[in-house]
Amino acid sequence: MKHIRLFFIFLAIIGGVSGLAAQDFISRGWVQYSDFGAAGDGKTDDVDAIAATHAFANEHGLTVKAGEGAAYYIGGKSVTVDVQTDTDFGNAAFIIDDADVEDRNTPVFSIHSSQEPFTLDNIHTLKKGQEKIAVSLPLSCIVTVTDSNVKRYIRYGPNQNNGSPQTDIFIVDKDGNVDKNTPIIWDFDQITEISCLPMDDKVLTISGGRFTTIANSDESNYRYYSRGITIKRSNVIVDGLEHHVTGEGETGAPYTGFISITNCANVIVRNTIFTGHKTYQTIGAAGVPVSMGSYDINVNRASNITFENCSQTNDIHDRTYWGILGSNYCKNLVYDNCIFSRFDAHMGVANATIRNSTLGHQGINAIGSGVFTIENSTIQSGSLVNLRSDYGSTWQGEFIIKDCIFVPTGVERGNIALIGGSNSGQHDFGYTCYMPERITIENLKIIDADHPGDYNGAAVFSNFNRQMTDDTYVEKFPYITTKEVILKDIKTESGKPLRTSDNMYMFRNVVMRYKE
Repeated sequence: MKHIRLFFIFLAIIGGVSGLAAQDFISRGWVQYSDFGAAGDGKTDDVDAIAATHAFANEHGLTVKAGEGAAYYIGGKSVTVDVQTDTDFGNAAFIIDDADVEDRNTPVFSIHSSQEPFTLDNIHTLKKGQEKIAVSLPLSCIVTVTDSNVKRYIRYGPNQNNGSPQTDIFIVDKDGNVDKNTPIIWDFDQITEISCLPMDDKVLTISGGRFTTIANSDESNYRYYSRGITIKRSNVIVDGLEHHVTGEGETGAPYTGFISITNCANVIVRNTIFTGHKTYQTIGAAGVPVSMGSYDINVNRASNITFENCSQTNDIHDRTYWGILGSNYCKNLVYDNCIFSRFDAHMGVANATIRNSTLGHQGINAIGSGVFTIENSTIQSGSLVNLRSDYGSTWQGEFIIKDCIFVPTGVERGNIALIGGSNSGQHDFGYTCYMPERITIENLKIIDADHPGDYNGAAVFSNFNRQMTDDTYVEKFPYITTKEVILKDIKTESGKPLRTSDNMYMFRNVVMRYKE
């Protein structure tokens, strides 16, 4: 129904443009919102005119430009603007009013491919690490595969759940070779769904724009709003965008993310400013109060996603605002020269990199696999890296931490650990849980001068299981601990050396090596 509505909007508006004018637009090579009736006065709802402009641009392969200094008001209509060509929002303002919306799940802008997904009917099984699948494709594709018979990520704690179907996303070339940087991470013994989306070769660029969300004031419960920009196309650059939030009051429903990147690969977001959302509380699945995650960035089922030179408007250490990023089922997530309150991978990331960045109060939270590299960065949080306990504190791979500064927020309590998390060994998360097999830490400075008198120094590992103190403790679901920690040039303001853990029994087999 929504697409039919947009079709008639487009016909009505373009019907008022003469054939000569339409040809002029095509010859000019670009169109602007005022060409299709947008007022740009900050009061008139311009969403239909904006949608019609992009529909015409999509049909004729034209760039879209916003008016110089214009202000476009977008109300609560259930209209999604389909963006398939380069767009320059320039210095224009976009006011997105969420006070009264027809559909909170309808994004305002959808940057998507003109390519259509298709199924792979001849692929019934896949193996972890498989390097080639038996397909011939028109061009490189994003493959998404699911086995609904297997449940992974069976969450523990206040937001507990029964898990999610086993899912993976990877890139294959036209000959079926799996990109070695996006490996298959599960065995799929019975594929229940597999789809393929061709990757556009041409890079699509979205630049500029000053967006302001007037926040909803709904009841504070898990009814997420998705009123922003969704990217469902590979090879996209977002450059120089700003997003602000106003109108947050006593109550409010959370947001999935103003920029949501899903089912795609090779997306770069650079020189962009985000805003953290106010944290509201509700009652979680376990019947106890929980703080609701509310995000300005969301990345799901996506690979090779990079944030460069990005920051947020609010203080990254202000705990009244939730962390900026949430992600699931991703591969190769990168922060480069970013100032954010959080990095987070809920249902797994395969390979991640944080470099030249500063992380605030929610720090680095992750579970996943592969290599996690953190370099030339400052982390001011409870731990240098927190392995999420609600998903088993698992990382099957290694950590490489170089040239970093750790500013622990718990110095006054004297309980400081570089790697945080917990796992009792009594909960089935849907997979074997691992700690990083190898952790390499070089040139780390720990700011721990303001410690209490009984402070024993920072530990590499927090006490992941306080009940495991001798061999009488039996793990129903064994947690595989780290084999080796390699240390070089560790400096502490306190002058106290780095320890292994408060729980020496649990980490008794960890080899601590110091490099010259």
